[in-house]
Amino acid sequence: MIKSTTPLHRAIALAGISALALTACTGPSGGGGTSTGSAGGGAITFGTTDKVVTLDPAGSYDAGSFLVMNQVYPFLMNSKPGSAEASPDIAESASFTAPTEFTVKLKPNLKFANGHALTASDVKFSYDRVMKINDPNGPASLLSNLTSVEAKDDTTVVFTLKAANDQVFPSVLGTNTGPIVDEEVFPADKIMSDEDIVAGKPFAGPYTIESYKKNELVSLKSNPDYNGLLGKPANDSAVIKYYADSNNLKLDVQGGNIDVAGRSLTATDAADLEKDSKVKVYKGPGGELRYIVFNFDTMPFGAKTPEADPAKALAVRQAMADIVDRQAISDQVYKGTYVPAYSVVADGLPGATQPMKEMYGDGTGKPSLDKAKKVLSDAGISGPVNVKLQYNPDHYGKSSGDEYAMVKEQLEKSGLFTVDLQSTEWVTYSKARTADAYPVYQLGWFPDYSDADNYLTPFFIPGNFLKNHYENPTVTELVQKQLTTPDKAEREKLLGEVQTAVAKDLSTLPLLQGAQLLVAGSDVKGVEKTLDPSFKTRLGVLSK
Repeated sequence: MIKSTTPLHRAIALAGISALALTACTGPSGGGGTSTGSAGGGAITFGTTDKVVTLDPAGSYDAGSFLVMNQVYPFLMNSKPGSAEASPDIAESASFTAPTEFTVKLKPNLKFANGHALTASDVKFSYDRVMKINDPNGPASLLSNLTSVEAKDDTTVVFTLKAANDQVFPSVLGTNTGPIVDEEVFPADKIMSDEDIVAGKPFAGPYTIESYKKNELVSLKSNPDYNGLLGKPANDSAVIKYYADSNNLKLDVQGGNIDVAGRSLTATDAADLEKDSKVKVYKGPGGELRYIVFNFDTMPFGAKTPEADPAKALAVRQAMADIVDRQAISDQVYKGTYVPAYSVVADGLPGATQPMKEMYGDGTGKPSLDKAKKVLSDAGISGPVNVKLQYNPDHYGKSSGDEYAMVKEQLEKSGLFTVDLQSTEWVTYSKARTADAYPVYQLGWFPDYSDADNYLTPFFIPGNFLKNHYENPTVTELVQKQLTTPDKAEREKLLGEVQTAVAKDLSTLPLLQGAQLLVAGSDVKGVEKTLDPSFKTRLGVLSK
């Protein structure tokens, strides 16, 4: 038996607002109008400031890329809108047939939009490819428990796992690792360009891509051959429109030039739109984390710096944790739409604790200058420590500039740090951070599935997504143990131990936790379903 994940709408209390999506009362001018496709509904236009890194599932592990991939690729497992429980998608059945074997039976006669048959061989190819390419920006870290994939026949796939009783593996199949790609189109050993992907039409999800201008405009058409859990889209077609500035996104929402807008708008924009009589605001739970990453090789006193000293490097991380004032950032930058985070796991999930609240600062969540001074002095560090701090101005919203200006101000006001604050656009940022370009830098996390493990396995085991050279065998053992512990109480105990262990090491410094906000016009239906605890934007549930 496998334990189903707990839906996040039951697990996480509404803590704040981060993922912003808004819907105007009128349809987009020139948005395509109502067409006569098989789905029967009018075109939906979705606006976002998120950027696509790549449409190749092996090379991206970010919300902007997944927004498109989730519309066009098929998955073995998925979750219905409004639920976080993993269920068969293009699979007919999926279950553990042995403690280390997960067997999937595909539905018959599946095919890609290019006419190629979709078989178990494509499934094996897709997962083998993610692991073989192991791109620094890819999702391979989610497959750390996977040993092999075997296509038994055209419709039967067997996943063999390293450790038995994996409590989250079915959910993993519905994440960024999950898109099934056409082995007749994709190369086995390298990332494919977006243009070549679109030309090859290797799509078998709810939509196909009709036209594509990267990070400008994507036109989608309902796929009549999709035979999966989500059903036919409620609309004939959809358009994803990209914005460089959140203010223009807000103006187009208000002006009716787009139907739905997603990440990201500022907290001030959200507050203004709540007062707009043309829109209706919906609030829902979420588990986004915003945090600082330390590169253990290149941060001050890091392993590959001239002054390398692990004890001093730890002291620097601890002093920063003592000084940062999360509540001030929450209040002044985000107007309470994000709340302080004191753990690497989102508060409210089963097993979540808040070890950093007690361990750092004054022990109640507030900063402590005296404690920061002592930790640096005890480590033999005198004089201000220079920190090169990088943030991203577009992927995590326009307010990131104000957020990291406050972090800089707080650190420098202590007299213990000088901060060289720089920013880089996301498409460059996502690659540079894995190439050791940033000693200390911003990231955010949008969970793949609503289980505490999704905040642990991708970050703190060897070969993790962060690529920050952090490794602790004790932490690795604890992460793997909780993953395969069926007893709920015992597993939650282990989850607490992991959080305490990583809090001591401070591989990352959590700052804030947020939730979801949707603002909708009366003519757009299905909005509540997009408040999905599995955090997958699904354009197909929307209609006008």
